[in-house]
Parts: sequence; C-alpha cells; structure tokens
Amino acid sequence: MLREKFTPICFLSALGAGGLSVSFFIYLMFMVPHVGVPMTTFEFFYPALMKGDWLSFVSGASALGILFFAFYHFKLLWWNIKQYTLYKQTEAYQRLVTSNAEVTLMTLPLTFTMTINVCFVLGALFVPHLWSVVEYLFPFALIGFALCGYFALKFFIAYFTRLIVKGDFDFASNNNLSQMISIFAFAMVAVGFAAPGAMSQSLVINAIGIFCAIFFSAIALLLLLIKMIFGFQNIFQQGIAQEASPSLWIMIPILTLLGITFIRISFGLDHHFDQKMANASMFTFTSFVLSLQLIFGVIGYKVMRNIGYFETFIHSSTLSPTSFALICPGVAFMVFGMFFVHMGLVANNVFTQNSLVYFLMLLPFIYIQFQTILYFFKLKNKFFS
Repeated sequence: MLREKFTPICFLSALGAGGLSVSFFIYLMFMVPHVGVPMTTFEFFYPALMKGDWLSFVSGASALGILFFAFYHFKLLWWNIKQYTLYKQTEAYQRLVTSNAEVTLMTLPLTFTMTINVCFVLGALFVPHLWSVVEYLFPFALIGFALCGYFALKFFIAYFTRLIVKGDFDFASNNNLSQMISIFAFAMVAVGFAAPGAMSQSLVINAIGIFCAIFFSAIALLLLLIKMIFGFQNIFQQGIAQEASPSLWIMIPILTLLGITFIRISFGLDHHFDQKMANASMFTFTSFVLSLQLIFGVIGYKVMRNIGYFETFIHSSTLSPTSFALICPGVAFMVFGMFFVHMGLVANNVFTQNSLVYFLMLLPFIYIQFQTILYFFKLKNKFFS
C-alpha cells in the first residue's frame, strides 16, 4: 500500500484505460452501419462480426480492445479507490488540501464519469435488445452524471473558495498547466450529459441533458480562460516544470470533450428543436478543433523532447504518476480525428467511406492510438509490476 506516497493523479491510470476502451468503440461507431439508431448496438455489431469480411475483422479486434481495456479500467479503478481510502487518513492528504495540488482531487469525478461511459459502451454493444429499453436507462445515466458533476463542483468550490479567502495560491510552483485538470473534469461531465441530450426520444430528457451539458461546458470555458492565462504567464517567467510538462497536452482531451459536447448538442437540437447543423459547418468546426489539437500536440512534444522528459520519466526507472497524463491526449486525438474524418470529410463527400483515401486518412490517428497503447503498458508495468 502506498499510503502517504499516493496521489490522486494515480486515478489517471484508470482514466487512460477507460479512454482506450472507448477509443476502440469509435471504430464500430463509424464503420458499422446502424441506420435509425444513433450508435452501434449489439443488433448491428453481431451481424457485422459474423459477416466474414474485413469489417468482421475490425469488429472482432475492436470488441477485444473494448473488453481488454475495460477490464484494466475497473481493475485500476478498484486499486486507486483502495489506495485513496488509506491516503485520506494520512498527513499527506491534509497537506494536499492546503496546497495548489488540492485541484488533483478533480481526477476522481473525472475518472468516475469515464466509468459511466465505459459501462454505457459495454451495455450497448454486448447486451442484446438493450437499446429497446434505453429510454428507461437515460434517467439513471443523468443521475450518474449529476453525481459526478456534484462532486466535481464540491471539490472545485472548496478549492477555489480557499484560494479566494486565504489568497495562498503558490504561483512559484504553477509553471505548468496541471491546474487545468479541473477543466478536464467539467468537460468530461459535460460530454456525458450531452449523450442523453442527443439520443433520447423524450423531450424532457433531451432538454435536461443539453442544459446540463451547456452548464458544465460554460464552467469549463470560463476556467479555461483564467487558468490558461495564469499557467502560461508562470511558464514564460520560470520555464516549465519538467515533471509536469505533459500538462501542455491537457488541452487535447479538453478540446475533444468540448468538441464532442458541441456536436452532441447540435444533434439534440436537430432531434427535438428542429435546428439542424449544416455539414459544411461541421467541417469547419471539426477542422478548427483538430487544428488547435495539432498546435498543442506539436509544441508539447517539442518541449518535452527538449527538456528530456521522455528519457527521464518514461524510458528510465524513475516513477512519476503524472506520466499517465500522456495517455488521455493520445486517446483524445484519435477519437476526435475519427469525428473529423467522418463528420467533416466523408459527410461532405470530400471522399467516400472505405475508399483508399479514407483508409490513408485514418492511418495517422490509428498510429497515435497504437503509440498510446504502447505507452500505457510501459507505464503500467513500471508502476504495477
């Protein structure tokens, strides 16, 4: 047991595994036809699996990836819960809640929101006829996301209130973007609410989901403005902290979550409010988000390579829980890349699905996913072997 050596950042290990599980579902989401249903379910997945062509291979490989990383998600989640329970009884925890690092408690609602998403994928894909009763499940999904949102607000308000009252924020140790973990958490809750907001046949569920998605997105965007300014100001003054340099990539998953939230809200408005987004607008929007991700990705990689982050914290025996922050950006870039290819390019007939150009466009995103999986196992073996 780690006890005092534990840190809430360790929850990123479970978050990364959950993200990888969902990333394999994205293949099925876009490659397996599911006419009349907003996502691929067992009724569409199983015939594709049994068809005996290249799509059967993709379906089988994706299903194995989903199950494999879902297993690791729950395994690592349980390990982190046990460690956190012991950690709360230590003096290290008391020091945490009086420092800048108190914001790392936001990794808990962030990770549990991912757990709901993983369960949703597993249920839809592997439970026959579940979609026929999904309207009865959406209220429970809203309750689950509301609980995650409640704890995200509880942790953040306690942290933010302390800083306002005591004015004890340590700017000297803020030369990174780790404070943006709170934005990551709120964006994750927002995209969760946006799912029933987009898919429910009930106007009430639809409206509640969309409102809550906008509510948590608004919080995320407000904090993004504040924390980006302070974070980069301290980075430019002191240079970035080596161990926390992966925080430069935290904008990639934040952009993915807020981008998918916006797309889901647009689907929900089309579904019940008769406000359809044009395919051309979807192309410009996904291009804008992907462009920002590329900028942060390239700059972050250049910085981490120049300061020797990978040699120190990845390829050596040095342990740093912050290293697990590398998994989410890789997952997020691959996931939003699939949205860009299918909703931005294929939907606008730039090229046809399953053509040679289509598969060539997917290669960079598949490569990033593969590299992310390699890093996940390298880090898991370092920490948990």
